[in-house]
Amino acid sequence: MTTQPAGADVANPRRAEILAAAAELFARRGYHGASIGDLGRAVGLTGPALYRHFSGKEAVLAEMLLDISERLLAEGLRRAAIADPGRALDSLLRWHIAFALDNPALITVHERELDNVPEPERHRVRRLQRAYVEEWVAVLRRLRPGLPDDSTRAAVHACFGLLNSTPRSATGLDRADMAGLLHAMARNALEAPF
Repeated sequence: MTTQPAGADVANPRRAEILAAAAELFARRGYHGASIGDLGRAVGLTGPALYRHFSGKEAVLAEMLLDISERLLAEGLRRAAIADPGRALDSLLRWHIAFALDNPALITVHERELDNVPEPERHRVRRLQRAYVEEWVAVLRRLRPGLPDDSTRAAVHACFGLLNSTPRSATGLDRADMAGLLHAMARNALEAPF
């Protein structure tokens, strides 16, 4: 299974290319360490030419994080709807692990730079992320009836901490081995008594 890269906008491949380059650049240098000129050079444009696609660096960052939050939620909704909760959880895990392994730069940017997104868009990103978490909580509650909501939600967040560790942890193992390790660890953690 493969995921689309950040900003995979099939209607506008140039915007998608800019978003993907921005994710790598912001992850490597930080949002404040990269200029519009740097971003333009990364995709073969002058800084001013980049303004034909985005109003500025804030807009690039906001669209990048909104895009991935929307895609995670859409896919999470689809996978959480699987009738069997064990299969639904496995499907959610496979999806999120593939995303985490394919997009370590996005994870780094989100962890470090969300506060640089303008408030209205930051609020939307957080709302989308909460909805994504709640899909996981609902599946886990179906799998393990009787779990308190607060404990279940905390377990899902802790699981995301494990899965989103790929910018630091996915070294030394090939992709398939790392995916298997993350899946086994996350599944065991979510099924352990708590």
